[in-house]
Amino acid sequence: MGTVRLVKLDGLKPSSFGIVFLLFLAETGSAIASLDPAAVRAAADYSARHRGVSFLVIQDGRTLLEQNAKTPHKIYSGTKAFWDLAALAAAEDGLLNLDERVADTITSWRNDPRKAQVTIRQLLDFDSGLEPQFFLHETQPSDRDAAAVRARMVAEPGSAFIYGPAALQVFHRILKEKLRGDSPTHYLERRVLHRLGLGSQRYLADRTGNPLLAAGWVLTARQWAKLGQIVLANGAPVISRNSLQQCWNGSAANHAFSLGWWNNRAAPNGREFDFEQMLIPKWQNQDWRDACLCRDAPGDLVACIGSEGQRLYVIPSLQLVVVRQANGGSFSDAHFLRLLLSRERG
Repeated sequence: MGTVRLVKLDGLKPSSFGIVFLLFLAETGSAIASLDPAAVRAAADYSARHRGVSFLVIQDGRTLLEQNAKTPHKIYSGTKAFWDLAALAAAEDGLLNLDERVADTITSWRNDPRKAQVTIRQLLDFDSGLEPQFFLHETQPSDRDAAAVRARMVAEPGSAFIYGPAALQVFHRILKEKLRGDSPTHYLERRVLHRLGLGSQRYLADRTGNPLLAAGWVLTARQWAKLGQIVLANGAPVISRNSLQQCWNGSAANHAFSLGWWNNRAAPNGREFDFEQMLIPKWQNQDWRDACLCRDAPGDLVACIGSEGQRLYVIPSLQLVVVRQANGGSFSDAHFLRLLLSRERG
């Protein structure tokens, strides 16, 4: 790594940001545009006005602003990315291949022509074609994994983005089989969480002991930020850079999502809209074409998104990690990010 040079880019037009950053990057090998403290404060104030309860901004290892960042709070779907890290780790450990057929492990799927074609990666990217089964979010159903394995196929594999807990519970069944006696939860803790300095979590196990993979965890902003630091460290100390890069690829069904992470790759010319709101209608009525979180934010922005306004943003080009936790309320990712990055005032 070269010497880090802090540069201030206030006043640039949004379209100029990427060009200027690349020029500095080419010149120095490691350039960071430092955030304006007033902009950080404006973003925090906006978050608070919209029922925000925790706020944390870390740039290049330095805390710029911290509010209530040590109070535990539900992260809802932010849970997914931790299990996806476990999936990537399992692939590195030779336990599985993300592109292998689910039916190689769950043999009952061989009897269904569409299920027989589904890969593990498609489960994790939510484009397997499996129905969502939102009832699996209930606190103690009898056996989530068994119900998910029996779920109907409602679309061709790879053709539609269907966000829901069933696909991840099928992955849990697969990982359980691959571990041959060890539990996926123990593997997650040993291989991922302990390396992050985190312990056991709120797993919301069903009556047979299967955890809910889609949601349920309670973390402080400081703890959730550890996941963002992995992105800045190119996967260390959990997985390799090559493994982590798979999270930014998107899928044919939704270019803005892969392996638990949402991306901003379609910026600056993409369709900017509220991702959390788009997830509310039934999957048939969702439109993810050219989706981006914010046209004026860098294209390398990635995010974990949880219900009721939970957000973990990471912008590697700015060495930036931002955590925002809330109790519902209206909230705009695009407006928040423009405030934070000095693209908008008020």
